Amino acid sequence: MNHVSTGQITTLRKGDLTRAAIVEAALQAASRDGLEGLTIGTLAEQMRMSKSGVFAHFGSREELQLAVLKEYVHRFVDDVLRPAVSKPRGLPRLEAILERWVAFLAREMMRGCIMIAGAVEYDDVPGPQRDEMVAIITGWKHELVIAIRQAVAEGHLQARVDAHQLVFEIYGLMLAMHQDARLLRSADSAKRARAGLRRLIGDVRINARRKT
Repeated sequence: MNHVSTGQITTLRKGDLTRAAIVEAALQAASRDGLEGLTIGTLAEQMRMSKSGVFAHFGSREELQLAVLKEYVHRFVDDVLRPAVSKPRGLPRLEAILERWVAFLAREMMRGCIMIAGAVEYDDVPGPQRDEMVAIITGWKHELVIAIRQAVAEGHLQARVDAHQLVFEIYGLMLAMHQDARLLRSADSAKRARAGLRRLIGDVRINARRKT
């Protein structure tokens, strides 16, 4: 059996902490300058480390970019999906997901949403970063489809609902919210996104006419 000394454990923990600190700094930089704006040199200077020190944790800029994407998605899931899943299945859960998504984006507007901006950066650039973005967005849309279908199964939304079409329209509202806030500096983008979401869901709710 191999034995690990206390010193080795301490070194491993320090390594994990350093890696986490690098990823945090890279997240901030990528939110500001985009994933393609990340460089080992700039990050090393910001962290007051040598380039070789950063390379010891991330062998390439590509590996660093992928680590940033994975960490961003981890935070997104923790902030948006996990709390919403605690709500009852059906419309309460779907509405919680959408509200938490809007709130998450609204907070990100000050620096930029990596998930949305990254999709633009890599939409026509083949490679691991694009593959990761495709997997992230496809996975998120799948979660939305599940939530919509559960709402149909619970009798909250009409059986005629095309879940994929509804997700397409929901995603369009989120993209519009991001562009209005980031490019046009609109102060009411989140308010308009919420109004649009209420209309989309209201149109397919069971007994929607009687409730309005």
